[in-house]
Parts: sequence; C-alpha cells; structure tokens
Amino acid sequence: MSSAIFKKEIAKILSLVLGKEIDAPVIEVPPDPLMGDYAFPCFSLAKEMKQNPNEIAKSLLEKIKPNKYIDSVKAIGPYVNFFVKKDLLFSDVLVGISSHKEKYGKKKIKGKTVLLEGWQPNTHKAFHIGHVRNAVLGESVARILEFYGYKVIRVSYMGDIGAHVAKWIWYFNKFYNGGIPKNNVGKWAGNLYTLASIKEEENETYKDEINEVQKKLEEGDKKLVNLWKKTRELCLNDFWKIYKELDCDIKEKYFESEVEVLGKKTVMDLVKKKLAFYDDGAVVIDLKKYELGVFVLLKSNGTSLYSTKDIALAYLKSKNHKFDLSLYIVASEQEFYFQQLFKTLDIIKYKDASKLRHVSYGLVMLKDGKMSSREGNIILYEDVRDDLVKKASDIIRERGFSSNKKEKIAENVALGAMKFTMLNQDSNREIIFDPEQALSFEGETGPYIQYTYARTCSILKRYKGNVKGEVDFSLLNNEEEKKIVKILADFPEIVEKAALSYKPNLICKFLLDISHAFNEYYHKHKILQEDKKLEEARILLVFCLKHVLENGLGLLSIKAVSEM
Repeated sequence: MSSAIFKKEIAKILSLVLGKEIDAPVIEVPPDPLMGDYAFPCFSLAKEMKQNPNEIAKSLLEKIKPNKYIDSVKAIGPYVNFFVKKDLLFSDVLVGISSHKEKYGKKKIKGKTVLLEGWQPNTHKAFHIGHVRNAVLGESVARILEFYGYKVIRVSYMGDIGAHVAKWIWYFNKFYNGGIPKNNVGKWAGNLYTLASIKEEENETYKDEINEVQKKLEEGDKKLVNLWKKTRELCLNDFWKIYKELDCDIKEKYFESEVEVLGKKTVMDLVKKKLAFYDDGAVVIDLKKYELGVFVLLKSNGTSLYSTKDIALAYLKSKNHKFDLSLYIVASEQEFYFQQLFKTLDIIKYKDASKLRHVSYGLVMLKDGKMSSREGNIILYEDVRDDLVKKASDIIRERGFSSNKKEKIAENVALGAMKFTMLNQDSNREIIFDPEQALSFEGETGPYIQYTYARTCSILKRYKGNVKGEVDFSLLNNEEEKKIVKILADFPEIVEKAALSYKPNLICKFLLDISHAFNEYYHKHKILQEDKKLEEARILLVFCLKHVLENGLGLLSIKAVSEM
C-alpha cells in the first residue's frame, strides 16, 4: 500500500465528516513521526467556517473514529494527526515490494508517447562536464518516464555544421601544421577550436574569412566538405564511446547538417507567405506583440542559424513520429530562444506546436565562473572520469577490498558520483562541480547510496535462510523500522511526481532519505541474530529496501554496486 492510498483514505474520511470534497494532496506528513503519520491542516477551513483552526481541529477529532486503516487520531494545534495501523502498513508495503521487486512503483499509462531530445554536443568541440549534465539528465528523465508507463523515443540532435565548424576548418587550413591523431580526437578538436577562437580576435579580417568558409561549406565546396566529413566522423566516434560509458540509450540521431537545406527552404516559404520578411538583408519574424522581440531566421549573407534548422527539425520529427509530447532538454540560457521558437512554430501552423516543452537545466560552473569552449576554461569529461576513477580506486584499496572486480567497481562508483552530482539538484539550478565532494562516501552523494546498497547486499549474503514474503510484522515495532517502511511506501508517488515534473532530483532526495534512515537503523539494531522470527522480519525489510534502492539508482542510470 503506497503513501497515496493512506492519503486517499484519510481524505475520504474527512470528506464524509465535513460534507465537502477534500483532496488527498492536501494531506501532509508531519516533520516528527511522534506527531503522527499524516496530518490535515485546518487553516483553509478557518476563513470559510470563521473559526480558529485549533478549534476546528478539536471539533473534527470528536467526529473521526479509527477504522481498518487508522489506529488513532490526535488534534495538535491546527492539525488533525492520523496514526495508521502499523501492521497493515508494514504488510502491504513489504509484501508489495517483495512480490513486485524491480517493478515496484512502476505504472503503465496507455497511449502516451514522448519524443525526448537531449544529447546535444557539437562536433569539432570538446565534450565537457556541461555536456555530461545534458546527457545524464536526458537519460534519467527518459528512464523515469518509461518507468511511469510512457513510451519514450530518445533522439539526439548534434551540431555538426555552422559557424563553429567553419571557424575550426578555417584555423585547421590556415594555421595548423600537425596531423590528425588516432585517439582522443574530440579532445584534440576541442583544443583546436579554442586556438581558433583566440586567433579570430587578432584580426578583424579573420571574421570575414570564417564567414566565407561557412558560405562555401553550405554551397558544397568539395575540398572543404571532404575535410568536414572526415573530421566530423572522427569526432562522432568519440561521442559514441562516451555515451556508451554513460549508459545512454539513444534510439535515433539527428544532425544539423541534415536539416539545413530544408530549413532554408522553409524560411523562404515563410517569406512568400508573408509570415516572415527581410530586415537589413536578414530574414526575421516579428514577435514583438508577444513580447518576444524579433526572431532572426536567416543571416543577411544567406547562411543558416540555429532557428533555421530547428524549424526544419520540428517538421522532420513530426514526419517520422507520432507523439503526445516533445521535450527539448537544453540549458536554461536558451529559455528565451525556445519561447521564440515555439511561438514561431505556432504562428506558422506547425501541427504539433502545442506539444512542445523546453526542459531547462542550469549550467555546470567552475569555482571561478562559467565554462567556455571558446576561452578554453572547461573541464573535459575524460579528465574528470579518469580523476574520479583513480580516486575511487585509491579509496577502495585503502579499505582493503581485494575482489578481482575492483577496477569495474571503481569505474561504477566514479560514474555514479558524476551522475548523482548532475542530478541531485533541481535541474533549473546551476552546479559548481567539485570532484572531491562528488566522490565522498558521506553526505549527499552517489557513492553514499551505492555503499548503502552494498551494505544491504552484504547482510543478505550472510543470511543463511530464504527471504519470506510473509513474516510476523508485529515484531517490526521500533520507530526506525516504521520510518523506513513509510519512506518505501512513498516511492510510487515520488516516481509519479518526478515523471510529471521531469525532475530526477526528487528520486535523488528519496534515495538519500531512505539511505539515511537505513544506516541509522543499521547502527541501532541488530539484523542477523538468534531470534529467528525477528531476524526473518528484519531480513524482509532489508530485502525490500535493497530492491527499491536498485530501482531508484536505475532511474538515475547509476549502477547498483553489490560489493564495495
């Protein structure tokens, strides 16, 4: 029985007593379990009934009787506090988890298809930890939506042409004297992009030269196109390796190069239809009456912009797929751009305009400010990964861990640390990435949760019997056990909230809460012991917690490590 069921039952009781509909979401969880399991605040009734909320709570108390769900009721200040029947709570939650295991909390919503676009690095630039947040957030949102019951089509959209590629090719042809490396091409290409950006500022004529290279590329200059194709493929190969490491399951790949021509044609059609017009040589659409300014669709020299290609991409997505929702997971600094894009698509009567949503996320920052590929002050993914793996290996060695799996465990812990840091905060907030803090086995980190999971596995491994789904639930009678079960009961509701708000940080908080509760319990109470009936009951609790931890970590695309 989930927390939502108890809330619904309490809301039903209150509705009968008050003679008016009370919605389950208004039922709260008190900050202190001694105050009750659930509470109804009477503030909203005070104005309507013209009474003090404390008095309302007392009057309601007299009318509410315990039933098969409710053990007792108390009025504490302006709240009516409900204590649920512990045996019912324990049996329903633990039996439910032990029978459903990896499917606990899973739903099936028929007919809902979500097109989810994430995974958006640019070729000819380095893959840095900002791109990691984009990739990890996209993968986690997709997994949560699938667990909730939606069909999710994961698509990537990568910038493989445009001004940045023209700048890179300009520098490569004009100033670079070396060869193309066989390994770490992305890192090498990113370094060249930084050098190109620095060189560009040395002479005003260089900007004109770069614009000319972009124009020739778009016109199909054979020599430039061949160089672009060769280096593009090498950069993409590096990206695929990284996405495999991050466990990203991309189903369909789109590129700016495949929508550029269609984008230009679409924009010129808008001019013919008088939906867009020329302004100082550029093609624009006027969005001022929507307080969105003027949206530029094509440069004055005829070369394309992000807007040119995004309009064409929207049409291509609708041609290839039928969907109920189309999510764009892109950094919050593009918020205004997407407002302009979505309004433009609405004006030009793109059929799926009402289904578009921008899921924004804050940038990943360095301690001294924003990262920039142009300025070269970025933290490369490979460098962070290698540093975290080394630190994780050192920690595992210091703990005396002798398993032949320790290299793989160190890798899983390192990637778990990186991913959890990217997901633990609300996606709208910026992150200041601190590798030392991310890898800590204490506090709000991925390794802390992975370690908790490993602890449950260790206990179950040492248990000599078989885990039973039916035990004497009355033996689970301390507050720490009740706290754990109540948190476990919340998991289906947390999944639903995370799915509908696209916020994996809700799953992170849940995992931290249940890990803190279990570790507190572990240090206070003996699980493996001589009293076999009590041992059976506590083992079932550990077994259920293990599966919910595994489910939650899976939604974050973090490996559940069974030994550490």
